[in-house]
Amino acid sequence: MTASEDPGCVVLFGGRSEIGIALVERLAPGRRIVLAARRPDELTAEVAAITAAGAGEVHTVAFDADDLPGQAKVLDEVISRFGPIDLAILAFGILGSQQRAEVDPEAAVAVLHTDFVAQAALLTLLTAGALHPQSHPVRARRIVVFTSVAGVRVRRANYVYGSAKAGLDGFAAGLTDALHGTATSLLVVRPGFVIGRMTEGMDPAPMASTPDQVADGVVAALARGRAEVWIPAQLQVAFAIARWVPRPIWRRMPR
Repeated sequence: MTASEDPGCVVLFGGRSEIGIALVERLAPGRRIVLAARRPDELTAEVAAITAAGAGEVHTVAFDADDLPGQAKVLDEVISRFGPIDLAILAFGILGSQQRAEVDPEAAVAVLHTDFVAQAALLTLLTAGALHPQSHPVRARRIVVFTSVAGVRVRRANYVYGSAKAGLDGFAAGLTDALHGTATSLLVVRPGFVIGRMTEGMDPAPMASTPDQVADGVVAALARGRAEVWIPAQLQVAFAIARWVPRPIWRRMPR
């Protein structure tokens, strides 16, 4: 197989993400999969699940999203070892403690850094070659990034996490437009409350979904060449209405 014939690999940045693993399982048959995470030697269960889903190859690499200078090195390693990136999935992030972040600047900044700054940095590295091919190599053909309905209209109950997602959503929306007509496309995913490890112990919000449901929605959106998808779809209508809810009422809304 020549370089031009290589279909490329699928790289999951955030190799422990429940949503990310569910998505990769659906994309796995016959594919070369790379899981990037802080402790790649602890991904035994994830590797086994993706292998069982029919992946042709499954590899792991060390990746610390918050190490911004190290992001480029990881990308170079992935491409040199496993070939071109067909699909990059950004599924890392933290929820953080709203209560702690309200009084501890370091806690607030940690959420903003992981959920916005680190994501924006990686997106920039992945897309610079599409926007400026004369001076940068093209690093990925397709990219999936997860924002959240929490960033559509930020609520008092989780404004630290929500503001990080709002920043990411705005960045990703602008980047989607910048990429129009280039060799790279971006899919912005806006899920609502997802029942899983990240939200364990919390009461599910209305129209909550599971990692499997989110993964199904992303697969369908990729197949249709969509630039954005709300999961579930009804949330798009709900938040169009939410924009007009008076602030005195909105500030009482739960997480």
